[in-house]
Amino acid sequence: MTQTTDAAAVTEDQREPARRRRVHRAWWVAAVTFVTIIGAAAFRSLPGILIDPLHQEFGWSRGTIGAAVSVNLALYGLTAPFAAALMDRFGIRRVVAVALLVIAVGSGLTVWMNSAWQLILCWGLLVGLGSGSMALAFAATVTNRWFTERRGLVTGVLTAASASGQLIFLPLLSWIVETYDWRPAAVTVALAALAVVPFVWLLLRDHPADVGQKPYGAEEFVPKPAPVPGAARRTLAVLFSAVRTGPFWLLAGSFAICGASTNGLIQTHFVPAAHDHGMPITAAASLLAVIGVFDVAGTIASGWFTDRFEPRRLLAVYYALRGVSLLFLPMLLAPSVHPPVIFFIVFYGLDWVATVPPTLALCREHYGDDSAIVFGWVLASHQVGAALVAFLGGMARDHFGSYDVVWVASGALCAAAALMALVIRRRPVPVAALS
Repeated sequence: MTQTTDAAAVTEDQREPARRRRVHRAWWVAAVTFVTIIGAAAFRSLPGILIDPLHQEFGWSRGTIGAAVSVNLALYGLTAPFAAALMDRFGIRRVVAVALLVIAVGSGLTVWMNSAWQLILCWGLLVGLGSGSMALAFAATVTNRWFTERRGLVTGVLTAASASGQLIFLPLLSWIVETYDWRPAAVTVALAALAVVPFVWLLLRDHPADVGQKPYGAEEFVPKPAPVPGAARRTLAVLFSAVRTGPFWLLAGSFAICGASTNGLIQTHFVPAAHDHGMPITAAASLLAVIGVFDVAGTIASGWFTDRFEPRRLLAVYYALRGVSLLFLPMLLAPSVHPPVIFFIVFYGLDWVATVPPTLALCREHYGDDSAIVFGWVLASHQVGAALVAFLGGMARDHFGSYDVVWVASGALCAAAALMALVIRRRPVPVAALS
């Protein structure tokens, strides 16, 4: 009997290291989330490529096209906090699958449009609503539920997924537009969104408890919380609570400038600005894709830094460096690609969304369990800033004949964002946590 018991104990001891070596399910969920965001990133690669083709075919001004893009960007941000609450109510898998279908419908319908209001309806409203449900609040929800350790790193990796999608689709879409037309490019975006739906439905899970596991790094099993009713009411309640705190306004303000200087400015207007200087659209789009290459490295590194360094200081450094690089851009654009502009692309790429991991870490620090929804509202400010510059940048180009004033103004705004990050106060650590 003793020998049998000892043998069983030895067998159990031998099995235990094997269990420890097994890859935690959280990493598989993170991988599916990464692939999902890559597939959905196709639609975000297209607006900057379409400005000139739509202007030439329909005669719409760049300001009009920029208005449609601004509606898309604004809804992308304003939908995000409600999507985070809907994920608490209906589950991640359902919300993301429906969002991808809405993106596919909106992008596919654009091939039949012939009026500017149809562009605003399809690309602005439908794609904006769908993309908002696939925003960074999705990554924040996955990270908060499945990880208690390595959150900064995972946030960086998932944030970099959008840049990876840009890297994959930008050269392809620009080649399709130049070789064929903008309509096949829009269909490609719709098909990319549809292709991801089966992965989401079959492989994504809402909570570690669904598969009987603890969150990665957790000491104890965490039961799955009951669905939270009143998603819209809860989202607004969290907002009304957050707006009474100073850190929210500083985070929202600095992140609005982040959106203005990335999605609103570079992603929307870099290709037409480079084309103004004689650079072919494919070459300019390829440079924008290179930003995506270095954005992956920069964002993952930022997640690693956020786990180890003070996030306020990281944000200040990121915004300051971004502002300096924008001030030099008007002097770098030329008909051909040359080393100085490549240096700008590498430099800007490393800083593109490196701001996300420290911003999300500050949301967790100040708002705890509501941090995903608060971050959704902070992301809304990011997209409102992006929407304003997408529209105003097009208007400035129509009025001044160049984008120079937009680059300089955005550089000055980044300096203001660096100062805002520095004055965010640290949340006092409870005495009980120190003992």
